[in-house]
Amino acid sequence: MVPEAGEAVLARIVAVRAEVAAAAARTGRSAEAVRIVAVTKTLPPTAVELAVAAGLEDIGENYVQEAAAKRSACRVSARWHLIGSLQRNKARLAVRIFDRIHSLDSMPLAAALSRAALETGWRVPVLVQVNVTGSMTQRGVPPEQVRDLLEVVVKEPGLAVDGLMAIGPAGRPPEMVRACFRAVRQLRDDVSKWLGVELPHLSMGMSDDFLLAVEEGATFVRLGRVLFGPRASGSWREGS
Repeated sequence: MVPEAGEAVLARIVAVRAEVAAAAARTGRSAEAVRIVAVTKTLPPTAVELAVAAGLEDIGENYVQEAAAKRSACRVSARWHLIGSLQRNKARLAVRIFDRIHSLDSMPLAAALSRAALETGWRVPVLVQVNVTGSMTQRGVPPEQVRDLLEVVVKEPGLAVDGLMAIGPAGRPPEMVRACFRAVRQLRDDVSKWLGVELPHLSMGMSDDFLLAVEEGATFVRLGRVLFGPRASGSWREGS
């Protein structure tokens, strides 16, 4: 029997999956073209298990050490995504925990991740984070520097770069948010053509704007609150 709180989460996930499918259909895409990354930052391993039980196979975490403890505590199989910023000194641990990294934003970080991935014998999938809003509080590469960074990153032997990630402007009118997502998609298309490489993925859209992101071509949407409800104060730690 699923506890009442668990039933509420499962119901939210079912509703959100239907919304994503409808948004994808509006632009002629299938629901399978969009993967929901369930963001379990600060939540216990049971949140991961609920998400997987509801059919979500992709789990997003912001912090390397929290994800390491949580993944080891989980009893289910999932694909783990790092969606928060990453320091170079944690690159070695990150490539051992995560199946994909969404937040590559510099050449030194690319080199560190590539070296760490080669030590493990695999190429880690990565997305380049774009600061499309120009906000000083956001990480990411300015749009005009994305091509130069990607030109270097695609040559790193330990990396499999296949798209871009962006965070939409918070609290802005829908037409402004849509324009930002559209700009990221156009940037992806332009850079892909210029470099002659496939960049199929766009990671964009969170709880407040994911439907706009899907309509503008997102292949990953990173959802926390809309799936799990408001987070309580404090956060999960191993053994808590």
